[in-house]
Amino acid sequence: MAEIRGGGGGCCPPMDLMRSEPMQLVQVIVPMESAHLTVSYLGDLGLVQFKDLNSEKSPFQRTYAAQIKRCGEMARKIRFFKDQMSKAGVSPKVILDKDVDIDLDDVEVKLGELEAELVEINANNDKLQRSYNELVEYKLVLEKAGEFFASAHRSATAQQSEIESQQVGEDVLETPLLQEEKSVDPTKQVKLGFLTGLVPREKSMVFERILFRATRGNIFIRQSVIEESVVDPNSGEKAEKNVFVVFYSGERAKSKILKICEAFGANRYPFSEELGRQAQMMTEVSGRLAELKTTISAGLDHRKILLETIGDKFEQWNLKVRKEKAIYHTLNMLSLDVTKKCLVGEGWSPLFAAPEIQEALQRAAVDSNSQVGSIFQVLRTKEMPPTFFRTNKFTTAFQEIVDAYGVAKYQEANPTVFTIVTFPFLFAVMFGDWGHGICLLLATMYLILREKKLSSQKLGDIMEMAFGGRYVIFMMSLFSIYTGLIYNEFFSIPYPLFAPSAYECRDASCRHVEATTIGLIKTRDTYPFGVDPVWHGTRSELPFLNSLKMKMSILLGVAQMNLGIIMSFCNAKFFKSAVNVWFQFVPQMIFLNCLFGYLSVLIIIKWCTGSQADLYHVMIYMFLSPMDDLGENQLFPNQKTVQLTFLFLALVSVPWMLLPKPFILKKQHEARHQGQSYAQLDETDESLQVEITGGSHGHEEFEFSEIFVHQLIHTIEFVLGAVSNTASYLRLWALRYKLLLLAKTPPEHVITNPYALLVQSCPLGVVVSLLREGSPYGVGFQQYIHPYRWDPRLHLCNRGSASGDGDVERVPSRPASSLGGVSEQVLRRRWLQVCSLHFHSSRKRRRVSDDGSFLLSRELLQMPSSACAYIRYEKELVSSRLLSIILFLLLKEKLWMFSTSHVLLLYLSVKKLN
Repeated sequence: MAEIRGGGGGCCPPMDLMRSEPMQLVQVIVPMESAHLTVSYLGDLGLVQFKDLNSEKSPFQRTYAAQIKRCGEMARKIRFFKDQMSKAGVSPKVILDKDVDIDLDDVEVKLGELEAELVEINANNDKLQRSYNELVEYKLVLEKAGEFFASAHRSATAQQSEIESQQVGEDVLETPLLQEEKSVDPTKQVKLGFLTGLVPREKSMVFERILFRATRGNIFIRQSVIEESVVDPNSGEKAEKNVFVVFYSGERAKSKILKICEAFGANRYPFSEELGRQAQMMTEVSGRLAELKTTISAGLDHRKILLETIGDKFEQWNLKVRKEKAIYHTLNMLSLDVTKKCLVGEGWSPLFAAPEIQEALQRAAVDSNSQVGSIFQVLRTKEMPPTFFRTNKFTTAFQEIVDAYGVAKYQEANPTVFTIVTFPFLFAVMFGDWGHGICLLLATMYLILREKKLSSQKLGDIMEMAFGGRYVIFMMSLFSIYTGLIYNEFFSIPYPLFAPSAYECRDASCRHVEATTIGLIKTRDTYPFGVDPVWHGTRSELPFLNSLKMKMSILLGVAQMNLGIIMSFCNAKFFKSAVNVWFQFVPQMIFLNCLFGYLSVLIIIKWCTGSQADLYHVMIYMFLSPMDDLGENQLFPNQKTVQLTFLFLALVSVPWMLLPKPFILKKQHEARHQGQSYAQLDETDESLQVEITGGSHGHEEFEFSEIFVHQLIHTIEFVLGAVSNTASYLRLWALRYKLLLLAKTPPEHVITNPYALLVQSCPLGVVVSLLREGSPYGVGFQQYIHPYRWDPRLHLCNRGSASGDGDVERVPSRPASSLGGVSEQVLRRRWLQVCSLHFHSSRKRRRVSDDGSFLLSRELLQMPSSACAYIRYEKELVSSRLLSIILFLLLKEKLWMFSTSHVLLLYLSVKKLN
């Protein structure tokens, strides 16, 4: 009720989406008899955000505290019904007509009656279920203890028969003497008592031990295991139990046994020694169990019918109670006038909503039969209005994505306009595959075409999220098809859709998997759209596409960051803030474009000229050694002078952003409030009222220290963000590169790599891939072994053949555990003891060892991995044996990723040493 929200409806975004709606502060004076209906209609309209005029009062001191408490009690009953329905598996009925008006008093009475009936049914059912569980345990005791007593009786009978048979053959003269000797006084016989019951199985051993120690061994106990779990009558949970029979002598021992049984949670049941009585008790228990089962089943049926009756009206009651509670919360934000006959409310609303609000006020007065109508008037104020963007079902999801990072200030430019295009497009840059894109398109088209039916249904958590973002996924699928056509990938398979390939094989050898583009000749015009399908499957595919997509990611990132700065310029011009133009927009543009804009220009020049310059070297030594000669890395004349100029401007722009703006704002504040201690009062009452409500915001004290600290944080954040954001845009390349590698995993490795199987077969694999890697640039080591189709057991390779083409030739397979005929431990120890990779100040090339092997140090291998391991294979620089050793150590040390600094160290060292 008190929040401004965007409206729905329509399909296309409105033209005024660039800036938030102009707002106004309005005052509403409502009679008491129509206040409830007025707030209800305004809430349905959703175009007023009320201010709390009773903020000094506690919730219990407000006018409608009793009504809110009443609604809270009804909400508690509804939650109780929802919990009972979820346990019984009853789903609430979906509301088809939400405009049905029901009386709150009738709802309250009905909820009370249903709650009392349901509580009584649950109590009776609990009692019956407890009795049923007790009888089940009692029946088990009768069965197990009866078996024990019957076995003991048969054993005693057999023993007595054996004794009597032995006495028949003895001498008759000795018989009276023996009988007299064995006669015992009946008064001295001991009567043994016994207790039966069930004890939890995990406590049975401790239970028996405690009984033995408490009675000093003067007991006899027997236990029998129950194969199936039984429901405990006290807890209602299933548990594994044992039936026990304890024989004791004396009342003192009995009292101890009873206390121990109570402490261990053992349930005791009566048992008779007579066999006839046992059979009678078994019959009675079985009969009662059958009766209780029938009674419980009937009670559950009655309970389910009652819950289904509740489910038919549940959503209506829930909606009514929530709406009433929100209405009374809003009414508590309104203040009573002096006569206590009207409520006065203030709130923010868009300018275009004034006629709709007045129409709602008139309708509420008519429907409530009020003798006096509501008063609506606009107030002037200096307060900052809230931000309100009109949205529809297409733009709502994009606006929520932007609002998750931050809501724009009043009348600022709305980034959602650009996010509608940039967000799905950047996703497609990573995801680009028109086969997967078609799958996403079909799924989202199903959601869009059935959105009216699905919007009225209750969906699961994941399905609800997908349905809410259906138009976002729809845009993603369209852009994925577009970029997939550019990448020429249909489920990672190229197709010559627009024209045949521009290249053909020079001879039959180039059709082999290991063929390179050297064996191809251009026979047709350039492929008209996207990547030529001949690139796929060649050895040059990864270096070519890698370089292209990495540089493309930087260009896209710099372009989007420039767009953000240009939007800040539009805000400054809109608010007529020259300070933000000259001391925020200008230095930010200079800093960003003198560094990363210059890098983007170098990338374009390199593409156009085909230069072999190393852009990493250019950018690094632009800071480390700006005065050094560029040499072969020079791309255009006077490049050194241009770099020095750009570096100087970038350094100057940092204090330009930091220092002038706080002092200028302080000077403007002093000039604005100079001589205003005594200000002339306006003549109208309206202006006086506005001065009371909003004048305090115009004379806030200027805190120079806070402004300076804020500007310092803003400057540091921009400088660091320019660097980190540019690096973050490399994720577009890194994830795309990883998907390319996993899509080309050999079939024999897919079964042992379910992660690759997921990415190859499922469009959502890209999401799993992003979540699986802790690093933004994380890629697997498959890139090393793919060009050679390595076996899972790593093999050594020799230097290329004498043909001079630099191709790598594989030798017969040898397991990694016996590389070179030497044991693995000796080989690793010998390799790791030679030397470590490091830089040398001199430019002389360092010779490698005689056998062509160079080793990684254990210190380098044990460094924590956090980013992409990208060691590019170059035939002219890296020997095959060196690459094999690196791969072997990476595999054995289980380091699947390197940090970026470690990779740079390794790569530059390999270039220097070779």
